[in-house]
Amino acid sequence: MWHFYVCFLLLALTSSTGGVFHRDVSAIADLNFDFIVVGGGTAGSVIANRLTENPNFQVLVIEAGPSNQNVLNSQVPFDAFSLGNTRFDWNFTSTPQSGLGGRIVPYTRGHILGGSSSINSMFYTRGSSDDYDRLARISGDSGWSWDNLQPYIRRNEKWTKPADQHDTDGQFDPAVHGFSGMTFVSLPGFPQEIDDRVIKTTHQLNHEFPFNRDMNSGTPLGLGWLQSTIGGGTRSSAATSYLSANATQRSNLHILLETRVTRILSTTRDQLSMRAVEVLSSSGTLTVANASKEVILSAGTIGTPTILLHSGVGNKEELEQLGITSILNLPDVGRNLTDQPVISVNWATTSQSPFDGLLTNTTLEAQELAVWQTNRTGPLVTVGINHVAWLRLPDNSPILNEFLDPSAGPNTPHIELAIGSGMASFFPGHFVGVGAATVTPLSSQSSDAPLPNSPDEFSTGGTVKLGSSDILAGPLIDPAMLSSKFDVQALREAIKSAKRFFAAPAWKDFVLGVVGPVANATTDQELEDFVRSTAFPSGHVVGTAAISAQGAPHGVVDPDLRLKHVSGVRIVDASVLPFVTCGHTQAPVYIIAERAADLIKNDWK
Repeated sequence: MWHFYVCFLLLALTSSTGGVFHRDVSAIADLNFDFIVVGGGTAGSVIANRLTENPNFQVLVIEAGPSNQNVLNSQVPFDAFSLGNTRFDWNFTSTPQSGLGGRIVPYTRGHILGGSSSINSMFYTRGSSDDYDRLARISGDSGWSWDNLQPYIRRNEKWTKPADQHDTDGQFDPAVHGFSGMTFVSLPGFPQEIDDRVIKTTHQLNHEFPFNRDMNSGTPLGLGWLQSTIGGGTRSSAATSYLSANATQRSNLHILLETRVTRILSTTRDQLSMRAVEVLSSSGTLTVANASKEVILSAGTIGTPTILLHSGVGNKEELEQLGITSILNLPDVGRNLTDQPVISVNWATTSQSPFDGLLTNTTLEAQELAVWQTNRTGPLVTVGINHVAWLRLPDNSPILNEFLDPSAGPNTPHIELAIGSGMASFFPGHFVGVGAATVTPLSSQSSDAPLPNSPDEFSTGGTVKLGSSDILAGPLIDPAMLSSKFDVQALREAIKSAKRFFAAPAWKDFVLGVVGPVANATTDQELEDFVRSTAFPSGHVVGTAAISAQGAPHGVVDPDLRLKHVSGVRIVDASVLPFVTCGHTQAPVYIIAERAADLIKNDWK
């Protein structure tokens, strides 16, 4: 199983941070704030940085988790998922998933400054231009289109050389990148034994795996070099970029750590203004903090709807059944949850690479950690994946005859194949393989109808709900995983595609054969059984506070990300995306947050 999808326990320690950090609610009791940002994750960090560029804005960020400072495993790229199932993870789990044979699956979410950007796999994939043009259509706001978002893409990105400083000519297109932004982005900084074979396959099987010079050009189809949020061999998170010393030294920025926001509160009798938050301190006491201008809710696709529902914003009937007073009947809060299902398939090889099985060789990993600590080089500067293929189902595929195409357009893939060598394997031995995902899932819907292609259509399906009125109880997370046959069939075709890939002449005398349960799965039904028994969530969850057009009867936020029918609340995180973009969601969240910051600034000049 691939390292970047595997969570295992490895504890790390934090230390206190300087600047305007607090852990005691009393420290901010006598302060006045223009904006309160709920969540110091990927989006919240962007908002905090950009708003405090204006010295007249007083901003408070409230983060439930601890600081990211001195958390070694959040710095070492190869340890990307070692913080799952620790204090740096919310440790969410799903409800039993009928599409997965009743399995309950974990949902790793960052419980640390920087949020999931501090613990994710660091893939930097923007998605397709079609995705953003679809977002513009659904929202009725052309500002969300691919072309109009280009300044925000570059404002976020700071392209840098890979850790090993190798010649990157032909491996990316400089014209589509930003070089003076905030978050470091680079190509893989450690070569893999299989790199040449992967590129040779793009020539030998060009019809299915054409080489793509830059998957972030808006047209991701094909196979190319992975780009990651890594700079100088170290993870570049929202905390290390947007909340670096340059920002945290500002006197108008305050960050309250290890403190949880439980509800947003009305500040007027008519309940149409909500500019206060109820805060639960680490000692267990409740207090209230007020914002004179706005509360920006950036608690993530799971945290944001949970807070709204506890605040009385959501489906009125469901809230009242739990004994929660309804403030605003907004039925789509917590609905439309979407995630991309993933499977892992491995092949045995004749490789003798000393780095194979690095995860299981503690002696070797300790040696390489010493190398990393000395000069930020070696295999630990990557996540173990150097290439990704983005593929569409053929136009004549029987699957597309059975289901209308769920993708945003012809530039948009249905399938992802993340290709890596044995260094990323969680099992001892010499392997090569793929993490395969359906990146345009239909399982977010209550039926197998297509995803919305116009502003007048809206989908429902996966959900985040409350099981009780207890503010400390975990939410009920139902991603409806593999509830659509399209998702299963797309993963089945991904396996077949991966088999063709490793059967190319470039792999002769290197690949020995498929290993694991899928080795004996040959019929479509056997492949489906394998998919349902092994698939797991990618964690690319979106949609639970989805954007819709101004005045639309559905959705949760307007095109400017303001909470519908209420003043004082804006939502800025992945929950506002009404569908999942055809890649990893980190880059889209940065882009959304950068534009959101301008929208807020323009409203409060």
